[in-house]
Amino acid sequence: MKAIVFAYHNMGLTGLAALKRCGFDIRAVFSHEDDPGENCWFGSVVKWAEENRIPVFCPENANAPDWVEKISDLRPEVIFSFYYRHLIAGEILRIPPAGAYNLHGSLLPAYRGRCPVNWVLVKGEKTTGVTLHHMVERADAGDIVGQKAVEIGFADTALTLSGKLCMAAEALLMEMLPRIKNGTVPRVSQDLRGGSYFGGRSPEDGRIYWGWSALRIYNLIRALTNPYPGAFAVFPDGMKMIIWWGAPEQDNVGKGAPGTARIYGDTVVVKTGEGCLRLMDIELGGMRVSGSDIIGHFKNREGVILT
Repeated sequence: MKAIVFAYHNMGLTGLAALKRCGFDIRAVFSHEDDPGENCWFGSVVKWAEENRIPVFCPENANAPDWVEKISDLRPEVIFSFYYRHLIAGEILRIPPAGAYNLHGSLLPAYRGRCPVNWVLVKGEKTTGVTLHHMVERADAGDIVGQKAVEIGFADTALTLSGKLCMAAEALLMEMLPRIKNGTVPRVSQDLRGGSYFGGRSPEDGRIYWGWSALRIYNLIRALTNPYPGAFAVFPDGMKMIIWWGAPEQDNVGKGAPGTARIYGDTVVVKTGEGCLRLMDIELGGMRVSGSDIIGHFKNREGVILT
């Protein structure tokens, strides 16, 4: 079956590998140029396509008329989107007779939209998953083909959870791709009223509000720790502190406003709206510090209030 694939990131590589294993004839791959300002910790779809001698394109706008015509001329029987960053226009979705399918990193209709892996951690979810669905012009709104659930561990970060989701996606695709080929693919409509939609995140969204509970702050930290930009707080003098890791604990600070930092034994803890956060791995002025070494940076800042 002739396919055109829109793909990016590790999930894109997972999808492409599954298509190849299931015998799809990938006629072209559409992806994105790497952003020099981004920490590209994930694999390259462009490199994969080149190694497999498949034409690969990275247009700024794949929905432009010239690209729609090119895709039509390739006569794909089916189209797939695996973590491609842009919506695909209806003119393209209507080309393949066997349909167009998208792989999304949540259990739709929950967490439609951007950055679902980060958002489920920010929101403290205990379960997420992947969904293969029919593509329509509205984001993540088409009928569901199939889903695989994934348990979120308390220590999971966006990186470790992404790895779990790729494994679930591989299993889901190996089940559903043969059904797409033989025309028995399921369709289960989504009730979008019972779901949720979230937009993209920016580095500023990593700012910690110490009036939150320690658990909520911890969830933000693990959602944004490496390879993402990190959650952060600011000292009264304007110095920014990135918190790469911390742990929620009972309140060991005593009286004081949320954001008050104190040395407690061989650790530094910060008071929150509920409980406190133990600092375990931080960055100050470009210097990464962890464990008991953090104390040295707070000896002259005892009782400081972070914002």
